[in-house]
Amino acid sequence: MSIQIIKPCPCGGESYDVCCGRFISGNDIPETPEQLMRSRYSAYVLGEENYLRATWDPATCPPEPLVEPGITWVGLEVRSAQQEGDEGIVEFVARAKVGGRARRLHETSRFIRRDSRWFYVDGDFKG
Repeated sequence: MSIQIIKPCPCGGESYDVCCGRFISGNDIPETPEQLMRSRYSAYVLGEENYLRATWDPATCPPEPLVEPGITWVGLEVRSAQQEGDEGIVEFVARAKVGGRARRLHETSRFIRRDSRWFYVDGDFKG
């Protein structure tokens, strides 16, 4: 008898392999802006720079590294997610620790779909 260890997903999903892992591994593509946002959060947690770049709209993706050392992401709350045609918006709060101090990132992110794939465009930060 083999024992299967189920690793929880950083985004809050039950199983990483079933939730965001399938997207980050390249085995599947997110079907909604919320799935993409959750998988990008998980990619930040896991330091998956290549996935973050591949899912960021090339027109707005910055050249500097996206994964910042010294940040430990500790939780995600999706407040709302909307999709209309090939555009989407997701509002979320991500919690982190930086140098032992609690931080939070409250953002409303914009997404666009091109050739059946969703891309992160940019976001508006809340207080």
